[in-house]
Amino acid sequence: MKHTIQQVFRSGKFVVGFSIFMTLLLIVIVYPLIIRDSPLQIIGQGTFFEPGIYANVYDSIGATPYTLILEDAAAKRIAGKLGDQERLDIKEWLLAYGIPENEIDMANTEKLLDQWVNNYDSKKNVPGMTNARRNYYLRLDTSLEGLLATEGATIAVKNPQTGVLEEKDVVNQSDYVNIGQVANVRVLPLGTDNFGRDMLTELVSATGTSLKIGFVAGIIATLIGLTLGLLAGYIGGIVDDVIMFITNLFTVIPGFVLLILISYSIGQEQRGAITVATVIGFTAWVWTARAVRSQVISLRNRDHVNLSKLSGHSIVHIILTDILPYIASYVIMALILQISSGILAEAALSILGLGPRTSEVPTLGLMMNWAMIYQAHILGKWWAYFPVLVTIALITFSMNLMNTGLDQIFNPALRD
Repeated sequence: MKHTIQQVFRSGKFVVGFSIFMTLLLIVIVYPLIIRDSPLQIIGQGTFFEPGIYANVYDSIGATPYTLILEDAAAKRIAGKLGDQERLDIKEWLLAYGIPENEIDMANTEKLLDQWVNNYDSKKNVPGMTNARRNYYLRLDTSLEGLLATEGATIAVKNPQTGVLEEKDVVNQSDYVNIGQVANVRVLPLGTDNFGRDMLTELVSATGTSLKIGFVAGIIATLIGLTLGLLAGYIGGIVDDVIMFITNLFTVIPGFVLLILISYSIGQEQRGAITVATVIGFTAWVWTARAVRSQVISLRNRDHVNLSKLSGHSIVHIILTDILPYIASYVIMALILQISSGILAEAALSILGLGPRTSEVPTLGLMMNWAMIYQAHILGKWWAYFPVLVTIALITFSMNLMNTGLDQIFNPALRD
């Protein structure tokens, strides 16, 4: 056993795959111990907050201000609200308004804003412009108000007796706050999803759930395939015929179609994570059974097996002691592939809306489903789906690497 383990960890492919997989598993285990928030907790009143550090504005006002004279501060302030896309949108409106194109200089910020202020009229009906576009320009106009101003912003409070706003303080453009002194700060490395939930916390929890589904589905499929393959391969005869008839029946019916039909028949409320994993496992055993049967047929007439038969050992004893150890490496490789396939099957089912119920736990497939429904890929909200794709790819890639490494060690045809 020790020699076999040493051989396994001498395989570069296995080590790389194992390292990636264990890193993901470690994150899934450790992260919830540090961040105890519920993965389905809604923290944002809105959809698809961009990744970043969010500081409470109210607390920022009360923090100690520090004066910093930075030369590029004004340029960054303008660029933050007037990017390339906003400049193109302003040009589009001005052209529709009737301003000649040669008079519009998008590089000259002051002139562009001056043309906008002097010509924009929210009440003007521009031909061919939709209501959604009109509302966009209204919001753009509001955001650009006072963009070139050099004076600070006045903070006013309402006098409780007179009801009149009275000046309390002025925030200068050179005032900065130390974010470490702001009481409420939330780091969102992956932003929020369409429901306003922390994407990173949700992703870690979803990865753990998908791994659990993959392991349960993989173990069930491997056990069924191993049992049927051992019986069919060793006993043969009518037992082999019956098992192969059932196997061929499952082969004729596409596994994923069968999976969809069973998942749909169960119903949304009854589809928990373990239920989905069980369904996947019971529809994914076919190729394992066929492969194990072929391995057993090549072993059942070996000398050590015949000797065990002559010694009067039972079928169960012969299978467990004289055959199973010889195909153990293949069974482990089959289990790895079944786990990987189970995770992909859950993701495919969830994208179709047939995964675990959404109110219980997130899964990688459900996160993809939510991103697709709320058009994150169309709106350019990459953080809602790209990290999920990367996680699925890393899991399947690491497991396939481990499987390839094991195959190179235990397969005589590939052994160096």
